[in-house]
Amino acid sequence: MNIRKWITEYSSVVVLLGLMVYYSIATIAEQRPITPRAARQVAQAIAATDGADAAVMVAVGDSRQETLYAKTLAEQLRAAGLEVRSVVTGSVAEIRQELESLGRQGVRLQAVATHRDLASSLPFLRPDGFRKLAEQYPSLREARIYKPVSYRWPSFLTSENLLNVLNQNAGIAIIAIGMTLVIITGGIDLSVGSVLALAAVSAAIVMQRIGGAAGMVVGCLAGFAVCSACGLATGLTVTRFRVPAFIVTLSMMMACRGLAFIGAVQYHSAASGGGSKTPEAIRIDFEQFGLLANGRLLGVPNPVWIMVALYLLAHVVMSRTVFGRHVYAVGGNALAARLSGIRVDRVLTGVYIISALTAGLAGLIDASRFVGGRPNAGELYELKVIAAVVVGGASLFGGQGRVFGTLVGALIIAVIENGLNIEGVTTYEQMVVFGGLILAASLLDQFKHRAAGAA
Repeated sequence: MNIRKWITEYSSVVVLLGLMVYYSIATIAEQRPITPRAARQVAQAIAATDGADAAVMVAVGDSRQETLYAKTLAEQLRAAGLEVRSVVTGSVAEIRQELESLGRQGVRLQAVATHRDLASSLPFLRPDGFRKLAEQYPSLREARIYKPVSYRWPSFLTSENLLNVLNQNAGIAIIAIGMTLVIITGGIDLSVGSVLALAAVSAAIVMQRIGGAAGMVVGCLAGFAVCSACGLATGLTVTRFRVPAFIVTLSMMMACRGLAFIGAVQYHSAASGGGSKTPEAIRIDFEQFGLLANGRLLGVPNPVWIMVALYLLAHVVMSRTVFGRHVYAVGGNALAARLSGIRVDRVLTGVYIISALTAGLAGLIDASRFVGGRPNAGELYELKVIAAVVVGGASLFGGQGRVFGTLVGALIIAVIENGLNIEGVTTYEQMVVFGGLILAASLLDQFKHRAAGAA
């Protein structure tokens, strides 16, 4: 077995698994679940203890997770034949007011279903506090507080956290697909974060100007068109004028970011009659567009499905198509590729367009998630994307890299960021960590390149 080849191909996977093991051990803590599964367990406990005739009040906060928990709990209780007298998803004051209202009406409650965080934090849901409330309202005396059972488990390995890691980093992983192609050809694209912002702002402006479903479709197409133009301009400048990709994409990064801010300022200025000069986000008032980033399929966020589909497609393109072979050939030796009949300039222009399109898609996802086109979106994304590609095994010297390796690299970046957040590391300290990570990956790539040359 070739040890060097094994290390090259699987070292990033080993690093990812090692990080997951470390953060799993480091984040073991008491878990207080607020999930549909926990809701079903609470409903079963109430049905088994109080019987089918029990009257139940469901009380939770107003977060998305708690709302889903309350909805599932109420459905399960009704399915078991229990009477759900009230479902409160609101503030502490609203929960207490509803309890007092039921007490004044003389409603005989047998159960108050909530979750452990509320049960321990609200004085009137603690045993002593609820007993005093029941003394004031006798119909509540038989009621018991039900909450999910807590358990010890790594906070990192909870399903909610893992899905959140994938969802929050799907945009970076998607952009990394395009960046992989660029780096394989020996180039670099520093403009992806700014192109993301420009796509989001452009799409938002068009959507708001046209309105309706047509505006949503045309807005998305406009975002992709702007990105394609940016990628085409970059590719042509690199290939026709032989300007280094670093310089071209650096200038494109500054220009696109400036255009995003200009677009936002002009939109708000026009909307306010010339009064506003603030580059605020351009709100998108289409609920359907929000489903792109905030919707779920089979419990998994839509951006994760999009990311998986694009990685499968990119793998097929790079491993089974002529274009993929040409990308590797250009990165390995552009002169030899040109002499063999490959249209090198066309391939290079194509990869920069693809890189811009992936940034544009990430921009639309960002606009959907934040319900608006943000001119400051995607700041420093280029650094995380480059880190993901290099950590995933692509060589900055070109000719080497795999799509699934990039996915592993993106997951490594996501896991590190999530672990640092769980441990309370500030954003500024995280920048130091990621800067060091990029440097370490680049040094490793340099050592591998020298070793390959010596061999």
